[in-house]
Amino acid sequence: MLALLLLHLAAAALAPLLVRWWGRQAFLALALVPAASFGWIVSRLGSVTDGGDLRETVPWIPTLDLEIVLRLDALALTLAALVTGVGALVLVYCARYVEPDADGTGRFAGTLTAFAGAMLGLVLADDLLLLYVFWELTTVFSFLLIGGDGRRLAARRAASQALVLTTAGGLAMLVGLLLIGRASGTHLLSEVVSKPGSGTAMVAGTLLVLAGAVTKSAMVPFHFWLPAAMEAPTPVSAYLHAAAMVKAGIYLVARLAPGLADQPGWRPVVLGLGAATMLVGGYRALRQTDLKLLLAFGTVSQLGFLVVLMGAGSRELAAAGLAMTLAHALFKSTLFLTVGVIDHATGTRDLRRLSGLGRELPVVAVIGCLGAASMAGVPPLLGFVGKEAAFAGLWDAGLPDRTAAAVVLAVLVLGSALTAGYSARFVWGAFARKREVVEPVGADSRPGALFLAAPAVLALAGLLAGPASPLLEHLVAGYADTLPLFAPEPEHLGLWHGWQPALALSAVSLLGGAALFAGRAAVTRTQRRLAVGASADEGYWNVVQGLDRLSILVTGTTQRGSLPAYLGTILVVVLALPGTLLLTRAPWPGEWRAWDSPVQALVGVVVLAAAAMSLRIRQRLSAVLVVGVTGYGLAVLFALQGAPDLALTQFLVETLTLVTFVLVLRQLPKDISERHRPRERLVRGVIAVGVGALMAAASAVAIGARDAPPVSADYPEEAYGFGGGKNIVNVTLVDIRAWDTLGEISLLVVAATGVASLVFLRRRTGAVDRLDPAAGATHGGDTPAGGGRAPRGRWLAASVTLPPERRSVVLEVITRVLFHTILVFSLYLLFSGHNEPGGGFAGGLVAGLALVLRYLAGGRYELGEAAPVDPGVLLGAGLLFAGATGAGGLFLGAEVLQTAILETTLPVLGDVKLVTSLFFDMGVYLIVVGLVLDVLRSLGAEVDRQEDDDDPIELGEDEVVIR
Repeated sequence: MLALLLLHLAAAALAPLLVRWWGRQAFLALALVPAASFGWIVSRLGSVTDGGDLRETVPWIPTLDLEIVLRLDALALTLAALVTGVGALVLVYCARYVEPDADGTGRFAGTLTAFAGAMLGLVLADDLLLLYVFWELTTVFSFLLIGGDGRRLAARRAASQALVLTTAGGLAMLVGLLLIGRASGTHLLSEVVSKPGSGTAMVAGTLLVLAGAVTKSAMVPFHFWLPAAMEAPTPVSAYLHAAAMVKAGIYLVARLAPGLADQPGWRPVVLGLGAATMLVGGYRALRQTDLKLLLAFGTVSQLGFLVVLMGAGSRELAAAGLAMTLAHALFKSTLFLTVGVIDHATGTRDLRRLSGLGRELPVVAVIGCLGAASMAGVPPLLGFVGKEAAFAGLWDAGLPDRTAAAVVLAVLVLGSALTAGYSARFVWGAFARKREVVEPVGADSRPGALFLAAPAVLALAGLLAGPASPLLEHLVAGYADTLPLFAPEPEHLGLWHGWQPALALSAVSLLGGAALFAGRAAVTRTQRRLAVGASADEGYWNVVQGLDRLSILVTGTTQRGSLPAYLGTILVVVLALPGTLLLTRAPWPGEWRAWDSPVQALVGVVVLAAAAMSLRIRQRLSAVLVVGVTGYGLAVLFALQGAPDLALTQFLVETLTLVTFVLVLRQLPKDISERHRPRERLVRGVIAVGVGALMAAASAVAIGARDAPPVSADYPEEAYGFGGGKNIVNVTLVDIRAWDTLGEISLLVVAATGVASLVFLRRRTGAVDRLDPAAGATHGGDTPAGGGRAPRGRWLAASVTLPPERRSVVLEVITRVLFHTILVFSLYLLFSGHNEPGGGFAGGLVAGLALVLRYLAGGRYELGEAAPVDPGVLLGAGLLFAGATGAGGLFLGAEVLQTAILETTLPVLGDVKLVTSLFFDMGVYLIVVGLVLDVLRSLGAEVDRQEDDDDPIELGEDEVVIR
């Protein structure tokens, strides 16, 4: 099972490349992945229906008792078969739905394949936390699929709405899962269901989990996000909003019902919201004129139906609900894909404009009619079997409370009548001849066999599954038997059970639907008269706008634009709260030692003198340099204390920080403002001294309060034996605490991207300035400030890129001499860091400083020549490289991000020892270089571009100066 998930991940990663090679035909290759998964899942049908289940456990983080636990039982097999089977057909459909030259096809293909893998992981997960991970992955991927390429406002709004609502429900669900796990004493779903906990925490956790389920499955009052999501392409609607994503909430309710259905509040929430959603969705579907919106509101209605059945907590309704889940996925996917074919053929989905399509496209009409008939519950399709089983279960008191069963049954019959009504409206609107056909479907627009294959297979499956429903009995019973039976005997799936009340109720619902369709004009007039001005969708946007206005009010009140005021407020609070506790309750050490050697005292005096001088200096650049002395002093203290790695890193970081400050200072006045009066400087000095004393005291207290041997005492031995290196610091970063490092470098990537996006006035991908020796100008048409032609083969051509007054011959010579040496030294630090001072972080900083030197010597065009690559590529490649190292450890039999040691003997080289954490360090190296390059491009080259009056991008054509 884990291999299936990894296969989806690999296919998603390769999808953009496959699309680049094969175009839209790549969807056919990608469809093989879920198709293979479907074949494997179906092959396990016999094992599962015999009463067993398949489990797979992979250690993840043993020290935290975290494992990847996957389980395939009857419920998981049913949903997994839907996810993979429908997913494969939808990908085949995309091979003809997507235009051959459409932009973003690779991204779409990769995201859709990744979503299929995430949804498969969700239904297979047997761990509460793992389930939540896949749950949120489906949310993220659905956001990307609904939003498309981000060019259409309506799609962006729909995607953000779905993201906000489902994420909010997911966060509530996470809290609920944690409460349930704590109350039950386990985080395994199978154990929670078999032995649920009790008490207030369990009840609260149950209700919070239901909150996540009802938002994901678009229950009232959160139903409005699903129709809005119809801005997504039709394959997305057919897969996410019919067979996959919206089924996640249904699955969660079904998974927990055997153990939690008797918890207080479960049945009122599930039955009440499900019944209301079925009626609201069916009522709204009757007045839609867009075929896709009609199906969307119909999906909302059917999801309410499924929630009632799967959450009722009875054997009878669970069996009907699982059959109805299968039927719904088949007929609703069929109908959405059919609408996509109609849209491609006619260019519209408006049923008022469609006429005579049944004769024009008879095969499409047959497919659509089969899907609509199953949705309406017409025999002999599977939709009829599921609906009649639900009616029979409720008629036989399928709930503990017979009165509740009668009420729910009445609602379901009414909802089914609405379903039959909008099903007939769909068939009439899509295929009936309402007037003369103005523009018949042309030969080029007629769908081919491959385009119709997916909806045809799904429609045929719904047709054949009805008569063959008794064959599903063992699969359905495998899940349904985990719930209590309230009826005298279980109802079996089948087309004919004799003359019984359920059959009469089915007939009533169909007749009611026919009456609603026959009187559609009167129904429309009635709906218009009863129309309510407010709607849930408008209420959502009103709330969002209200929050925006509130945030602006709060920000305008508290954020006055004074950075010293913000920082001073924070530090005063630190002094007032933690400082008070430290003085009154902290256990002070019994022995104090000021220094280990007089040199440390001397360095401390220099640092304090520099800090004091920074309060008196009036020029910004001088103040920055003096503050830098404090950082270098700290590096010297590290070196004196025997920490060369920390000292090296501190020296490099401080140097890069100084460069960054200098780049920023170009945009600020030379002198510090006159507002910094002596009194203000005195107050800031007092705060600074107080905070410094507080941190020193806190460090002393923390060290003195230790009553156990430090963990680091075992690091020297473990670093070499476990991590294969002698440099304790580097082994700690890339092995022992590799998860922390992975999180930190991820934060670096996010921070770099955010800073650059605030500075650049244009797309970052077009921000690389390079010289064109042949044209005597720069790529993109810019004329270098120095004028003239870039000499061919000349290195560091500053005479072309900089005006004479900005050149430094000394700096140019130093750069020529040192640039390559610095780069070689950075690589030495990278490769030697596992045993000697250095590592990927230090090596990346050194390489970044080499780029800084190149930029300072030659300007932004020289920076483009030194690093002709977008920083985002380096950042992404580094993060991907580091993360892939963790996955690589699994293939070598180690844990995630654990170092694997490879030793061999090679000719000439002799004994060679390689640790896989070196590759993790390479990812860190690339990220740090990308970060430095991003700083230089955003705060250096881009600011140069914006200030350059001769930049033709900023000036008109007649203003370009040619010197």
